[in-house]
Amino acid sequence: MKNILLIGATGRTGSIFLEMALDKGHQVSILLRDKKKVTLTHPKLRIIEGNPTKSSDVSEAMKGSDAVESTLNISRVTDSPWAQLTAPPDLLSASMTVVLQCMKEQGISRIIYVSASGVGDSSVEMPGWLRWFFNRTKIGITYRDHQKTEDLLASSGVDWTSVRPVGLTDKDKVRELIVSRLGTPKPRWSISRKHVAIFMLDILEKAEYIRQAPTISER
Repeated sequence: MKNILLIGATGRTGSIFLEMALDKGHQVSILLRDKKKVTLTHPKLRIIEGNPTKSSDVSEAMKGSDAVESTLNISRVTDSPWAQLTAPPDLLSASMTVVLQCMKEQGISRIIYVSASGVGDSSVEMPGWLRWFFNRTKIGITYRDHQKTEDLLASSGVDWTSVRPVGLTDKDKVRELIVSRLGTPKPRWSISRKHVAIFMLDILEKAEYIRQAPTISER
């Protein structure tokens, strides 16, 4: 069993991952700005109140961890691509800068980060019209910060995986997984958040996709 620090536990993917990891017997520490946002209680759950961009808070939350999982995202008022941000536009890269420094200080080497299909060299998987659309909406802000974060991971020297899901759904049913690299095999359009959480936990337990950035979708 692993001792995991989860950042982004109150998000839709993070909350699924949290329950899944606890159900499988892992010890999970979560860092939250407000403890009241999580009502879940579990003997293997440790809740730390703090800011993911503050070194002292991240360091405290990371103590005793074997690995870090981040589902942190730049939230908006609504799911509309034009909705105003409710988080700083550099939240992801600012948090990752701190997380990587704390990992180095505590001798932790494994981190799994949820990015997005279309970031970095996976832009070849994205239709031109969709790139155009993202670049002209608030989604583009998140994509640019995902890119900065992936660059930090790539130069960090740690055992990172950047998971790049396609369009996320809240469906409970898990379909056949497609793992793509640079458009091969061709990814489909969607994947459930539940399947993303399953993939994140699976590759941690099996030590797979180290220093890789797979795109994941469902058939």
